[in-house]
Amino acid sequence: MGFQLEICAFNLTSAMVAQASGADRIELCASPGEGGVTPSPGVIRTARENLRIPLYPIIRPRGGDFLYSDEEFKVMLRDIDYCKQAGCNGVVIGMLNPDGSVDQGRCARLVEAAYPLGVTFHRAFDWAANPFEALEAIIKIGCERILTSGQRPTAEEGSELIDQLIREADDRIVIMPGSGVRSGNILQLAEKTGASEFHTSARLLQASAMDYVNTQMKDSQDFFLAGDEEIKKIKDLLISIS
Repeated sequence: MGFQLEICAFNLTSAMVAQASGADRIELCASPGEGGVTPSPGVIRTARENLRIPLYPIIRPRGGDFLYSDEEFKVMLRDIDYCKQAGCNGVVIGMLNPDGSVDQGRCARLVEAAYPLGVTFHRAFDWAANPFEALEAIIKIGCERILTSGQRPTAEEGSELIDQLIREADDRIVIMPGSGVRSGNILQLAEKTGASEFHTSARLLQASAMDYVNTQMKDSQDFFLAGDEEIKKIKDLLISIS
């Protein structure tokens, strides 16, 4: 069985580190504190120029919930158009209705706008009211995979539902566990869920290299960076059971 490892990169350096460490695909995001929003055109374009592996930017105009206005939807369509022009391999989307159901109409329009790019439905799925109804809606829309933590804070906590979703999907769509996926639990997750693709940021807090720091300012200048050793360790563990 061949496993795929997707790395959620919150900056260009992390994307490059992930590729060098054996990642199979990059989900490119900005703003980890908001759970990931659409990166800037400059970051997307530069990542595409420097990556050989598939690149999937997230299409999310803001943090918070997944209920978007008509204006925000227009932004998403334009961001998808830019990703196509930049030569990305796919995009990552997700929209819900107020009742927690998948917004099939507008998500279908996003998938259509992205064609022929691949489309992943992100963890908006974990906020859906009924995961099995959401699964069928997302399959109908035409997405190729769902990123999920099993409607729990981490994939390890949601592993039972992830296993059920994979069985219910029956190879009609990929179910990709994400959130809290690390080298310390990857083998257990693979065994418990039967998943073939996994998602992690493998992130570490990187200390600022600034010599001068204004001690009167309270904001930290540290930032998140993908950990190369952690990515290599996860990849090696997956290869060992392939």
